[in-house]
Amino acid sequence: QVKLVESGGGLVQPGESLRLSCAASGSIFGIETMGWYRQAPGKQRGLLATITQIGTTNYADNLGGRLTISIDNTKTLIYLQMNNLKPEDSAVYYCHVRTRWNEDYWGVGTQVTVSS
Repeated sequence: QVKLVESGGGLVQPGESLRLSCAASGSIFGIETMGWYRQAPGKQRGLLATITQIGTTNYADNLGGRLTISIDNTKTLIYLQMNNLKPEDSAVYYCHVRTRWNEDYWGVGTQVTVSS
């Protein structure tokens, strides 16, 4: 079992930046990929970015270069730096892990609201 805890969400104004964090604990030795997804009301959960244990990143195509995913040296803490936030970025942001055994784990999510 892998436990994921997200933090860093909140209310920001358009154009501002935010950094989300996700800490993994438990059976971390099996982690292959960590990532971020988001889900807005009435929409499906969608991929934002993933990062492997060796730092290889993958981003969704429609982000305009505004997001950066990173991983710390312990390989159990990831970040999502979001710049120039827009109202359409408002959503619940979820941390995700996939293990080498193809198990998927999710955090409970953190709310990001972009509004003036």
